[in-house]
Amino acid sequence: MTLPFQLEMESSTSTSKSSALHLEMEQFKGQSRLPKFAVPKRYDITLKPDLTGCSFGGSVAVHLDIVCDTRFIVLNAADLSVDAASVSFASSKVLFKPWKVETFEEDGILVLEFGETLPVGSGVLGIGFEGILNDKMKGFYTSTYEHNGEKKNMAVTQFEPVDARRCFPCWDEPAWKATFKITLDAVPSELVALSNMPVVEEKVHGHLKTVSFQESPIMSTYLVAVVVGLFDYVEDHTSDGVKVRVYCQVGKANQGKFALNVAAKTLEFYRDYFAVPYSLPKLDMVAIPDFPGAMENYGLVTYQETALLFDEQHSAAANKQWVATVVAHELAHQWFGNLVTMEWWTHLWLNEGFATWVSYLAADSLFPEWKIWTKYLYEITGGLKLDGLEGSHPIEVEINHASEVDEIFDAISYRKGASVIRMLQNYLGAECFQRSLASYIKKHASSNAKTEDLWAALQEGSGEPVNKLMNSWTQQKGYPVISVKVKDQKLEFDQTQFYSSGSQGDGQWIVPITLCSGSYDVRKSFLLQKKFETFDVKEFLGCSIAGTGCRGSLCSWIKVNVDQTGFYRVKYDEELSAALRSAIEKKHLSATDRFGVLDDSFALSMACQQSFASLLTLLGAYREELDCTVLSNLIPISYKLATIAADAVPELLDLINQLFIGLFQYSAEKLGWEPKPGESHLDAMLRGDILTALAVFGHDQTIDEASRRFHAFLDDRNTPLLPPDIRKAVFVAVMQRVSMSKRSGYESLLRVYRETDLREEKTRILRSLASCPDHNIILEFLNFLLSSEVRRQDAALGLSVSSKGRETAWTWLKDNWEHISETWSSGYLLRFVSAIIPPLASFEKVKEVDEFFKVHPNPSITRTLKQSIEWVQINAKWVQSVGSEKNLADIVKELAHRKY
Repeated sequence: MTLPFQLEMESSTSTSKSSALHLEMEQFKGQSRLPKFAVPKRYDITLKPDLTGCSFGGSVAVHLDIVCDTRFIVLNAADLSVDAASVSFASSKVLFKPWKVETFEEDGILVLEFGETLPVGSGVLGIGFEGILNDKMKGFYTSTYEHNGEKKNMAVTQFEPVDARRCFPCWDEPAWKATFKITLDAVPSELVALSNMPVVEEKVHGHLKTVSFQESPIMSTYLVAVVVGLFDYVEDHTSDGVKVRVYCQVGKANQGKFALNVAAKTLEFYRDYFAVPYSLPKLDMVAIPDFPGAMENYGLVTYQETALLFDEQHSAAANKQWVATVVAHELAHQWFGNLVTMEWWTHLWLNEGFATWVSYLAADSLFPEWKIWTKYLYEITGGLKLDGLEGSHPIEVEINHASEVDEIFDAISYRKGASVIRMLQNYLGAECFQRSLASYIKKHASSNAKTEDLWAALQEGSGEPVNKLMNSWTQQKGYPVISVKVKDQKLEFDQTQFYSSGSQGDGQWIVPITLCSGSYDVRKSFLLQKKFETFDVKEFLGCSIAGTGCRGSLCSWIKVNVDQTGFYRVKYDEELSAALRSAIEKKHLSATDRFGVLDDSFALSMACQQSFASLLTLLGAYREELDCTVLSNLIPISYKLATIAADAVPELLDLINQLFIGLFQYSAEKLGWEPKPGESHLDAMLRGDILTALAVFGHDQTIDEASRRFHAFLDDRNTPLLPPDIRKAVFVAVMQRVSMSKRSGYESLLRVYRETDLREEKTRILRSLASCPDHNIILEFLNFLLSSEVRRQDAALGLSVSSKGRETAWTWLKDNWEHISETWSSGYLLRFVSAIIPPLASFEKVKEVDEFFKVHPNPSITRTLKQSIEWVQINAKWVQSVGSEKNLADIVKELAHRKY
């Protein structure tokens, strides 16, 4: 090849100098951050996607400032073929060609080395490149759809966290903000081309067109977006003139109307709440057939179809709520993430934790009848569950390499992040919090921020020591369990770090404690700043405590962490526990507090700090529970307890199943099978969960009725006997009687899966088929998940196998690991690992999993694998503990046969 002129002039350079230059380039290998030699200001990007050949070409001109003497320009690129001859840097009418162009693929870094020092000041870096429209749902990729019976491709981008570099060379870090001018060339003229900004010009050349978009506001590379495909749309406007559209596949426009309405109202809500208007002239939301969730790209938000589309006839109430909260979450990012952006991925929680919290605020404003804050308890529980592991991580987690970022899109960043924000808002007060937040956004608009910037704004607005209070929650992993007991008329509080393994950590927190005594009118709050504090009961609560009860109605019970606003667990002594159990039976506690007592007790039992028998006894207090929120936690807890019992005391499993059937029959009878006129949104969601539970525990009458309704559905897909809210329950019930010799239910569900074009229906079926107790059917279904009939994004939905299928699923994962790890990107690999490994429950399996992955290492799943193995250890220890409990059989028999 022809050598660049700088290299020609020095072609006789000694070998030693060449080695030195090579070492200079090597210095950029393995670095977590790009060097600050150059600062990008504007990108002019042209992309030419070939949807037939699944490839693309392109060029980028980056207007940048060289800020110090350097012979290097270092930026990000991955999976791109860079045309070295096209690379140039123009500054002050002087054209510089690089001496060497090298890509370090492992790090996603492109290094340009020049033969002389580049002048400080502004210039333009030009690069031509080519790439593959991949099938991994990251970078610039293809999604498939059908139109008039013909399979077609669309081109889609998904750049968060570090995949813009797979589409064009760039400074692919959130702090390197710039503006973007995007042009799409050679687009088939019948297709829709979308980007972050409105179209400024469209030129048609026969069957092709060139589409140019307005220059964007300043933003990070991970928020750049492009979509090219065939779409219908519905349109609306906000009260201040922002055009809002929902794009979806041709023929599905009506399914976009609900999300459109939510989006328009949510933009208005956030405009008022943040006291800053939405900063772009339009907002497009697009339903993509193959997409990993939802993504907040500035002005062009992309969604998996089930997160955006709602079918009035065939969608369940739970899906309606899901669409509303996902849309509210992504639109919150238009301010918190897009306008004000985290400085580095260490502060990812600022984006995701905040958007999670505020999405509930918006949804509650739009749909107060949903009582959405009760569902927020699942966010807290999800955060507590992951953060109870020794393999957890702080909210602010060090990121040493781009390959590590995927693993922190987890319950710590989202759910714990949201929970500590809510805890702080509750402590500071809603008005003060909102006012301080608006100040923070105004100050950091179009810029980047760190966690301490948010604390500074809240501290300034409230006058409270926010930084001191919150650092213990964001800079160390874990959370405390607050032990509460009464001794000699003293109320004692003791905090220790909680681990689900039963171990005790050495963390310490400043804990906002709230409690009420005997009535929600008697409340106390204080900051627990030490490990141990004690209070005189009479002075503190205004009453005295004697024996096993309390004198007077004021202190008949004590509930700590009122309404579960704090991110911690509570452990009560026996007397206080008994009083709370009585309060639950008498309906004296709110639903959120009934939820909290249950969840804390479950966690303490798992950690072997409370007996299995005492937890089962507590469950008896919930026999007449009708609240959706409480039951929706009681149901998965009962599944887990039955699984542990199956391993620990298999001889008691039938009685335990009978106990759980008795636990849920009251609410099932109250709800019935048919929707009631005027019933609440929450009851509509609960009905399916209750019926599913009864089917899983083997309630014959439920399974019989489900089978009857299923056969009516097979004859008429629009039968009123199978409304959307109970379809999954019926599908699960049908699978309980499927075996290799009785396959008709399984095959009928597969037929429905193949015939429906509603993604929500396909999802329901995938989530149901692995509930079968037959190992061979489970294995057949798991193999089906790997087939071309299941979209890659959907495969992980079918991995929640029945307790009897855990070993089958683990063997299947090992047998197919090579194929799975080659086919799915790291974000999806995490789902395979976290679905199949944590349900295992023996010390032998701990060793087996560890040994398998030592032979099959994958750095992108290191953290998740460690956490999954820890869950197996926790389960194994719990099984061992339950198996050694004395008198458990007598207690189970008494509870199973108890009449209420």
